[in-house]
Parts: sequence; structure tokens; C-alpha cells
Amino acid sequence: MPIKVAIVEDSEAVRTTLSRVIARAEGMQCVSVYSNAEAAIEGLPADAPDVVLMDINLPGMNGVECVRRLKQLAPRVQVIMLTVYEDTDNIFNALAAGATGYLLKRTPRDELLAAIRDVLKGGSPMTTHIARKVVQSFQRTAPVADPTENLSEREQQVLDCLAQGLIYKEIAEKLGVSYETVHTYIRRIYEKLQVRTRTEAVAKFLRR
Repeated sequence: MPIKVAIVEDSEAVRTTLSRVIARAEGMQCVSVYSNAEAAIEGLPADAPDVVLMDINLPGMNGVECVRRLKQLAPRVQVIMLTVYEDTDNIFNALAAGATGYLLKRTPRDELLAAIRDVLKGGSPMTTHIARKVVQSFQRTAPVADPTENLSEREQQVLDCLAQGLIYKEIAEKLGVSYETVHTYIRRIYEKLQVRTRTEAVAKFLRR
């Protein structure tokens, strides 16, 4: 089954470009496009997309609030914020609302498609620049007890790669292991840290 992708974006040019990219991608299908949050909230639950690409700066209700309401209506849908904003307030507000990934609109096409696939495999795709901002934000907080002391050396390395914003394929290449092995390590990390998402795991790692 193809990955069903929906787009919420007020710029007609961007909507058209994104829908073409998705339609031409192998194993993907653009099921719907919306120009505002209100229409998206009404239509997306029936569209049943796997992934939604969501802009923040929408007319009327903004993208962050749209994510919050959408997750209440369709908890299983994965939302990737695709925006020009890279300040920490927007990043954390979006993640707190329920977004799973955060990418900039200038993200290359191949990286965007890889992020869509990654988010359905348990990842939380973020550009390296965005991930660095998340890291810097947590580094400014007061240190607490190390929650990662029970991780093996290899698990620590994998978690460090996650904190750098690397996707699973890049982690596998950097550590010289298979893609499946990376998935196994990440599953163990989630279990040991008692978290369910990449963002939560990285947060505990950075609070060491």
C-alpha cells in the first residue's frame, strides 16, 4: 500500500510543488491538499492520511493549533511541520502539540521523502540545523540525574546520533551496522528510557 500523504499549506505554489513531488515519488500518494487549518480539520479525518505535511503560518488558525486538534481527531496520523520558521518557540510548540517531525521548506526533495518514510518507522525527522537548536535549548537547562546510565556503549552512540539529527540510514552508515540493527538499538533505547518518541529520548539524553 502506498504511503498516503496530505498537505496543509496556504501558498498555492508550494502546495502544487509538494503535491507533484509526492505524486511522483515511488510508494507514495497525495490524498488531499488544504489551504487552511479549518478545512483541514474538517476533511483530514475522512481522508485518513498516514502523514500530514503542515505549515505553521496559516490564515486563521495556525498550524500548531491545527496539529493539536487534528491529533485529537486522528491520533495515529503522523504530522511533519514543513515551515520557514526555525526559532525554538515554534519548534517546541509544534512538537508539544503532537507533531512528530520538523523540517524547513528548503529541505531537499530526497530528504523530505526520506523523512516521510522515516516518520512511519518510528523516527522523528528534523534537519540537522533544527536538531542543533533543540540540543542548545536543552543544554541551557539545569543538569539532573543521568537517565541513560543503563544504556550500553553502542546504545549511547546511537542515541548521540539521534541527538545530532541523523536519520536511521545515516546512523547505520556512520556506525557501520545495518538499518535493521539501528532499529533494534533504538527499540532497546526507548524501552530502557521508558519513552515512545525520538524527541523524548533525545530530551532525556541531553538532560544527563
